[in-house]
Amino acid sequence: MWRFALKQTWRDFRAGDLRLLGLAVVVAVAAISSVGFLSDRVGRALERDAGQMLGADLVVELQGEAAQGWIDQAKSLGLSAIRTWNFPSMVGSSAGELQLASVKAVEQGYPLRGQLRTSLGIAEPDEPTATAPEVGKVWVDGQLLALLGLQVGDTLSIGNQSLAIDRVITYEPDRGVQFVNVAPRVLIRAEDLAQSGLVGPGSRVRHSMLVAGDMSAVNQYRDWLKPQLTQAQELVTVNDGRPEITRTLERANEFLTLVVMIAVLIAAVAVALGARRFSQRQQPAIAVMRCCGATQAAVTKLLFIEFMVVALVGSLIGLVIGWAAQMVLVNLMQGFVSENLPGVGWVPALQGLYAGLWLLFAFSLPPLQALRRVSAAQILRHDVPAFPVQSIAGYLLAFIGFAVLMWWIAGNLRYGFGLAAGFVLAAVVFGLLSLGALKVLNLVRPALGHRPAWRFALAGMVRRKASSIAQISALAVGMMAILLLTIVRTDLLQGWQQTVPPDAPNRFLINIQPDQVPTVRAALVDAGIKNLEFYPMIRGRVIERNGQAIVAEDFESPRAQRLLQRDFNLSYADALPENVKLLGGQPLNPNAMELSMEQEVADLLGMRVGDEVVFEVAGQPVPVKMTSVRQVDWDSMQPNFFAVLSTAALKDQPQTFITSFHLPAQMAPVTQSLIRQFPNLTIFDVGALLAQLQSVLDRVSVAIQGLFVFAILAGAIVLAAALSASRHERMREAALLRAIGATNEQLSRAQRIELLGIGALAGLMAATGATLAAWALATWVFEFSMQWSLTPWLLGLAVCMPGAWLAGSLVLRGVLKSPPLLILRNE
Repeated sequence: MWRFALKQTWRDFRAGDLRLLGLAVVVAVAAISSVGFLSDRVGRALERDAGQMLGADLVVELQGEAAQGWIDQAKSLGLSAIRTWNFPSMVGSSAGELQLASVKAVEQGYPLRGQLRTSLGIAEPDEPTATAPEVGKVWVDGQLLALLGLQVGDTLSIGNQSLAIDRVITYEPDRGVQFVNVAPRVLIRAEDLAQSGLVGPGSRVRHSMLVAGDMSAVNQYRDWLKPQLTQAQELVTVNDGRPEITRTLERANEFLTLVVMIAVLIAAVAVALGARRFSQRQQPAIAVMRCCGATQAAVTKLLFIEFMVVALVGSLIGLVIGWAAQMVLVNLMQGFVSENLPGVGWVPALQGLYAGLWLLFAFSLPPLQALRRVSAAQILRHDVPAFPVQSIAGYLLAFIGFAVLMWWIAGNLRYGFGLAAGFVLAAVVFGLLSLGALKVLNLVRPALGHRPAWRFALAGMVRRKASSIAQISALAVGMMAILLLTIVRTDLLQGWQQTVPPDAPNRFLINIQPDQVPTVRAALVDAGIKNLEFYPMIRGRVIERNGQAIVAEDFESPRAQRLLQRDFNLSYADALPENVKLLGGQPLNPNAMELSMEQEVADLLGMRVGDEVVFEVAGQPVPVKMTSVRQVDWDSMQPNFFAVLSTAALKDQPQTFITSFHLPAQMAPVTQSLIRQFPNLTIFDVGALLAQLQSVLDRVSVAIQGLFVFAILAGAIVLAAALSASRHERMREAALLRAIGATNEQLSRAQRIELLGIGALAGLMAATGATLAAWALATWVFEFSMQWSLTPWLLGLAVCMPGAWLAGSLVLRGVLKSPPLLILRNE
């Protein structure tokens, strides 16, 4: 049986019956494995190098110094462990000028992961610096030099110490963007901290322990340490340490996943069409086998072996192509996470192999169920076997298996099943619309009696109703996926990139006193900076909700506990900013004591619209009523607040102001001049962060362009499979029409009209479906607005009509040239 099955497989492949199936499997596996290999390498690199965003693989935030036993345990596991101290302090110049700074003392070896970047002066180029400053020297932010009128080589007074300024800090991997860190940085060695006299009992110092080494040892140490931590001590992850890039990375993964899912979806349509065509062409051969005594079991085994060979060979070829494609993508995305990504793992290869096998058998099962039931009498007649009831269960199983595959690729139940169900629903709707369109064409056909080519074309479409519906629906689904991917590459990707536009604010200016706002605004406007918005900022803490004290111990979430253990920034306004979306409740009444909370924090603290909430501000209670929940656009890089109160609630409280603006590089001296005029101001430069986010956007865009090739190939296979299925029936019709006097020119024109008509119907339906799908993805998955345009419909017609005609001309070539006598003899 095996020997005969392999010969049969080779014969069917040479005859072309298995080529489309094999190509569909190759494309699907190549799409899955290419991103699978890339994601696996990037994921393992993130696990290895995520510490570059924290300065270590593991950071423990403490209220006091780390116990020596903790450090000894880390070293016993072969890990590196150091301590850091971070606190605010006044520093001064030799001329006696003082300035508040954020002092950070570190032990030898800092940072354990990543690199500092420093320069020899404010205007000098920076370079990576692997170690901390030497004992007796200090590194500072350029802002501090401007404030104190110092330069590299001068001395800086820190407590009892006078240290030489050695370098200017331009980048600090573990600094983050918390506003507790926005004071100018002063970096010293732990040995100098001990001599400064700044740290003693009661000092406000934030202690940290940094650990790095082999990840298995780090995980082992984490498991050992975690049970010993108190509520005031916490382990910091990359998401906690660098939350500002988390959503960007999530969206990058969502975009790449969407591309793979669309390519696999189109390939699944191609597999289903290819299996249907294979079933139709194999019916005579199976009938001959049944005449020769082959049983259903033998036919089933033969078909199983044949498809297993196709699945294995196609999957292996797809894995090779996927490996090569991910190597290209790695070169395009070099530096996205690490300079040296880990090698290719086996897990994506096994997943790609599994996907190829499942995809082929899931979508081939219904046609094969019909094929194994072909009777011996089929060799004597050419009628189409009745649709087997068992095929319904086969199609249901195929959908469930496909949905599971989509869920596995997406990693999200709603995302994967939603997209799979959406395309199945689209296929059903397209089929119904195609049926309605054919009925309309059948009514129009009698009016075209004086146009033979048009009459032949419409008659062929109506007569081959099932085939025409299958072709239009399959082409519409395939083109819908391609148009959706096109929208992803253009409109949605552009919408994502606009979340971090080129002119996004790259400077935050805080600690602005109320009486300084007009002068600061005038200075920035004179420098050419427009559209300035100043937001009041008041420090406050939630202490009560609905008459009950609210304390950290009432919550299990570490983030909720942190929010309740400290003050956070409040603001007030007559109306909510434009970059927020009201999810529930009413807009603020500026004359009432009201509160609007950000959705995520409200859920975290269990707050609901209508709650009576009390904040403690400057030691005084401020009671307000929560009247709305809102969604904040954190990507805007504008000042945002968890809690915005009405003007009446906070207007008379102690406050400072904050603003943000975009400052071109050539205008950097503007901020230095502003600081000299207002020494109390603090400027926070997020230019490096924006450059990092933009780099992610650019590289993911390039990767999507590369993966787009797989979707185009899968779409071409769908088109070929859809048209090939009706080849034999078209040959028979052409022979009959030529026998009764139709000319080659009339038949050729009729075929061209039919193909263009199929393309037009499919293009319009595909564009509508793709636009609706893109809107749903933009709204519920990527969470940004989409720009509507006529491009999908124009592109759908411009691609589907000539595409169907050209592809049909290639796939159906020779149909019109077949001798009528030969065709009729075979009937």
